[in-house]
Amino acid sequence: MPTTGTRRSPGAALVALTAAVILAMSGCDGGGTAPSPDGHTPSAREAVPRAHVLAVKIDNVVPARPQTGLEKADIVYVEQVEAGLSRILAVYSSQLPPVIGPVRSARESDLELLRQFDRPTLAYSGSQSKLVPLIKKAPLNAVPHGRAPDAYFRSGDRAAPHNLYLRPERVLRAVPGTNAAESIGIRFGPPPPGGDRATEEEVSYPAARFAFTWSADRQQWLVTMDGTAARTAEGKPLGAATVVLQYVTVRPSLFRDRSGNTTPYTETVGAGGALVLRDGKAYEAGWSRSTAPSGTVFTTADGKQMAFASGQIWIVYVRR
Repeated sequence: MPTTGTRRSPGAALVALTAAVILAMSGCDGGGTAPSPDGHTPSAREAVPRAHVLAVKIDNVVPARPQTGLEKADIVYVEQVEAGLSRILAVYSSQLPPVIGPVRSARESDLELLRQFDRPTLAYSGSQSKLVPLIKKAPLNAVPHGRAPDAYFRSGDRAAPHNLYLRPERVLRAVPGTNAAESIGIRFGPPPPGGDRATEEEVSYPAARFAFTWSADRQQWLVTMDGTAARTAEGKPLGAATVVLQYVTVRPSLFRDRSGNTTPYTETVGAGGALVLRDGKAYEAGWSRSTAPSGTVFTTADGKQMAFASGQIWIVYVRR
């Protein structure tokens, strides 16, 4: 049914898709060889090679906005952090802007999320000391502020800690031109049949709100954060071609911030329901990721892989 701006929750249809997607994924590995929207299963030769990507942890509170370079990311992940706030993990591969930021600290959930990429570079401001051993063990190239000070700079127009920026070309010399989404098995193509006409969808965390409003003129879902239209650093509207509300388990981790708030852990391995927004419609879908190195596969109600609209993807993790 059409959306009217009220946040959806995973209903019976989404729960049913959880079982369906597990069955549909039993014959593929989730790492780029899943069935295409027409039912064809590509061979290893046809699979898109995994790209070396740059992932940047980006601040997302009011003093950090507008962010710089966010519109150039292939995928924008949104997750809940301490005190009910939100933070962004932006993944770049097909293009690199000259500056990205503001850059903030890493979280334990990032390590599992990034396993689906092939040894990505993770840029972040730092982390609490107890997390450092886990980062060192993770299969990624960690580039915190302290390790590559020449790649970062402080802006004079904002107060710390919301003023740390990255010059990405100093940590990733060249981009391969491969879209990071395609490298983990996401496919772009025509929309599937069905779907409900939608104009707006909302997501709420305890201390953060997002709205995605369809713009037929721009052919994008325009982003609103905490009631304010999101903009690029140049003042243009921030929008996505596809938005995925991915319903996941969010549980307490063993970590806390300096104020004693427990850090949430977002589980991105498993299966569940999702709502995919594209082309002015909402599609109930399922998601599956069998192992940490596997890509996340999104499927329609009939078990076929969900094709996304060409352009930037926002994946918002929603507590189920």
